[in-house]
Amino acid sequence: MTDVHTFGAAGDGKTDDTAAIEHALQDGEGTLDFARGDYLISRTIVVDLDKTGFTSFEGHGTARIVMTGPGPALRFVGSHTKGTADPNDFESKVWRHQRMPMVDGLELTGTHPEADAVEVDGTMQFTITRCLIRQCRHGIHLVNRNRNVLISDCHIYDNRGIGIFYDNLSLHQSNIVGSHISYCKAGGIVFRGGDVRNVHIGTCDIESNHDPKGPATANILIDCSGSTNGTAEVTIAGCTIQHNSKSPDSANIRILGRGDPGKTGPGEGKRWQWGHVAITGNVFSDVMCNVHLSGCRDVTLTGNTFWMGYEHNLLVEDCTAIVLAGNVLDRNPAYAYGNAATTKNAVVFRNSRDCTISSLQVQGVHTSEAAMIVEECDRFNIHGCTILDNDNIGLLLRNVTKSRVSDCLIRDDRDGATSVALKLIGGSDNTIENNSLDRPT
Repeated sequence: MTDVHTFGAAGDGKTDDTAAIEHALQDGEGTLDFARGDYLISRTIVVDLDKTGFTSFEGHGTARIVMTGPGPALRFVGSHTKGTADPNDFESKVWRHQRMPMVDGLELTGTHPEADAVEVDGTMQFTITRCLIRQCRHGIHLVNRNRNVLISDCHIYDNRGIGIFYDNLSLHQSNIVGSHISYCKAGGIVFRGGDVRNVHIGTCDIESNHDPKGPATANILIDCSGSTNGTAEVTIAGCTIQHNSKSPDSANIRILGRGDPGKTGPGEGKRWQWGHVAITGNVFSDVMCNVHLSGCRDVTLTGNTFWMGYEHNLLVEDCTAIVLAGNVLDRNPAYAYGNAATTKNAVVFRNSRDCTISSLQVQGVHTSEAAMIVEECDRFNIHGCTILDNDNIGLLLRNVTKSRVSDCLIRDDRDGATSVALKLIGGSDNTIENNSLDRPT
């Protein structure tokens, strides 16, 4: 272990410690140890893993690095730029010098408007744990190409840009677990373009990632446009995801699955629907649209709790093979705060096909055309849903074909209720049977 004070770092919040930390990185023993203090740096500390060898930064929860200049405070650069995570694809120097660079127990902040906390490029098994990242532009910025990234037990809080940014990169195998990601003005976790697979987001609290004075954002955004490979094979499980801007396009989870047409190979000329996403066991609330899926394929939503979707609890557009099962979408009177009275909480499927909707509890949809709207859709199986005490129409099918609605309970037993249980407009070749309806039309 290398105490950075041995190489001249002061950690007094006044001295520029950039050169001292670079000296410790170059001539130390690999583990840079930061005692309690504030370490000011004015340029990026570049960790060239092929030159430094195995490297970790250790702060023990008592040290703070303050970036006063533009760019990332710490930039990790490796050379694992081809092949996969298969052991046979590694150059020997990756195992000899580069594997598992680590940052643990540090606070990273920025005083410059373009200061980022950590940038990661070309690494294998980068790991960041037990860190606080705040008042930076981007928190953790993943660029170009990496493999096997672990982010755990971190507080990524109150940043000017994006909390965790998958920025047009190739990255397979990454886990984000047990972390608090909130008040990042350009989004909490953002995937933009690139080629990303095998992502696990679990047991995190992800809240209020928006700029009250800026454009709408999402707590989690997966944007496959601009890429021929997109983002796929994603699990989002056991998280609380809530509180975002009330501007028209805000969302807790938004997945834009339509990628760019491939120029060569079997995908040439096609805008694939990327997906293979499991969203399970989460709590969603307080946003214009809790979950928005557009241009996706093979997405399951199971065991989630939705409420206070100011416009939509769920909006599904231009999607294929979506399974929605065992979710609660309710209006709990105990949460009647803010503009709850005008919250719609609607569930809408539009221009989609080959979907299964089962075992839902949909209750308290107000002012929307219907509690659940399925329109311009084909080959839907809606089974065993409970749709209660909603305004206007319980289930509306508009121009739906080759679909089935069965064994659903759709009622409105509020005093003076005049809502309609089920309404069918247009469409053809549908089966509606064995439902319990109070006022069908």
